[in-house]
Amino acid sequence: MPRSFALPPWLAHTLRTQRGPVPWNAVVRGALSAGPLLLAAVLADRTSLGVVAAIAAMLAGINDRPGSRRASVQRIGVPAVAGALGMLVGTYAGQDVSALPLTLLLTGLGLVAGGVSAIGPVASGAGTQLLVASAIGAGMPLPEAGWQRAAGYLAGAGWLLALRLALPTPGSLTGDFRFDGEREAVARVYDAVADLLDAVGAEHATARRAALTAALDHAQDALAGPRLRRYASSATERRLHAQYAAALPLAEAATALAWAGEALTGRAGRASAGPRRLAVAVRENTHTGPLPAPSRSAPALRALDDALLHAAEAFDRGKGGDLHTRPRSAGDLLRAAFGSGGREYGLRVALCFGASAAIAQGLHHAHWYGQHEHWYWLPATAVFLVKPDLGPLASRVLCRAAGTVLGALVFAAFAAVLPRPEGLIALVAVSGALIPVATRHFAAQTAVVTVLVLALVMVGGEPQASAGRIGETLLACAIVLLVGHLPMPGQRGGGVRARLGTAGAAAQAYLTHVLSDPDDRATRWTLRREAYRTLAEARTALALAAAELPPLARHSEGAEGVVGTLERLVDTTTACAVHLDDCGRLEPHHTTRLSELLAELARSRVQVGLRLPELSLAG
Repeated sequence: MPRSFALPPWLAHTLRTQRGPVPWNAVVRGALSAGPLLLAAVLADRTSLGVVAAIAAMLAGINDRPGSRRASVQRIGVPAVAGALGMLVGTYAGQDVSALPLTLLLTGLGLVAGGVSAIGPVASGAGTQLLVASAIGAGMPLPEAGWQRAAGYLAGAGWLLALRLALPTPGSLTGDFRFDGEREAVARVYDAVADLLDAVGAEHATARRAALTAALDHAQDALAGPRLRRYASSATERRLHAQYAAALPLAEAATALAWAGEALTGRAGRASAGPRRLAVAVRENTHTGPLPAPSRSAPALRALDDALLHAAEAFDRGKGGDLHTRPRSAGDLLRAAFGSGGREYGLRVALCFGASAAIAQGLHHAHWYGQHEHWYWLPATAVFLVKPDLGPLASRVLCRAAGTVLGALVFAAFAAVLPRPEGLIALVAVSGALIPVATRHFAAQTAVVTVLVLALVMVGGEPQASAGRIGETLLACAIVLLVGHLPMPGQRGGGVRARLGTAGAAAQAYLTHVLSDPDDRATRWTLRREAYRTLAEARTALALAAAELPPLARHSEGAEGVVGTLERLVDTTTACAVHLDDCGRLEPHHTTRLSELLAELARSRVQVGLRLPELSLAG
């Protein structure tokens, strides 16, 4: 028989794209952001300031992802503030210091921003904009002072954020459209619970449990924006908090049923009908009505029935509930930034950013090279290429190179026929509208951003620069590929190992609490959320590491087994918690399974060489 051909992981990731409906509301915001800002600046004879505002709006558009309005304040606003700071520092440094001190300053910024980026997605966006804006501020020849550039940058990002907060999404005008993102996020949790119940006893139950974790994480983030706290400020917010909190015991019971692995038949097979009706009630902002009760023949089914009754009462009362998330202290943030993952990433960002800045300035001052006015393109491009949350290194490099070549060629064709500046401003507006769709694939995003940036350069009065853009990108790709494979102090794969260490500590805290204080359900649900969230983050980091080129992928070999064992341990702990609620004691098969998983985890930890906490039944 002929052998089936499979692409290597690094190439398969390069060709993979996200799917889903077109986010038309984000497309509208993109069309109304960079283009209109640039047009207003041109009409006011402040073109250079308009270019800065348009760049900020473009970067904010990349961060304009699906979710709630409140969460978007942090997701868009925090990176924008960091970008404005970078613009301020870069401008004054570029004006007042020579090439060598400037390169050292940019390298130091790269070290700090890289470490901070390891904290989480918002911090990663902030680190990116800090570095990109500092390079632009240092190298872009603009007449405005540093504080004016920073103000223009904030205005550009603030304009897109204002559009995000003010414009309703399609189909949301029937209710309070301000909370449509939160409502949809909570509804998807109930849908995910129902999907897991339908999959009990089937092979894809594990995948459905992972989807439930993702839905809970998304809803938790959607409800955690500004002014959405434990004591919410409006009836709508309190109701959404109550609906989210009511989903937690349902998710716990569904996970326990999936752990048992016995397919639900007969009356028990109706278990998913209740959560689906709850999802409809959340979306339509209505009462639940009567809910079908499942069988009560097993502890997990009894827990599910009790959770449905509790949900019906919570929906009617609409009192606010706890988000059950542990706030991250300053110590937690520092450990993430300066731990093994943060140190490794910070060093690589600093090397890539500093080396790119040094080479770019060397070319800028070399008489034999000719004009090199856009030297800031090289370090700015390297910043995006060195970010692991945009995909594996080989995938990022291939997509960046292909996208830049395509975007430069497309722009060159448009630039030859479009009138100036009105045609180029229209091209900026169209590119801004395409960014929310293009973010599904890094090559497509790169192509759209390349067209937008080249259009901004020409509107600012500079000549067509497609060839230079291609050359800068290819050079940045070479630099990042080289630095990405350099040996670093300490153990490689620091990002994966740090995530695994955090997940192991969270699993131990959850297990210890369930065995020592099972009656404290609020704390239990908080620890359960933390355990599953950190496991999801570890699996995401592992999937990216496994798709690297073989010299890098080998550093995470064996970690897949550790993540799987931790997931089974947390699932078993959840089943134990549900059983303790019902019977007050564990059965022998529970303790035996826990002991087996802890022993398996200890063996895997030694074999892979991971520094995980010692997990035990005694805590």
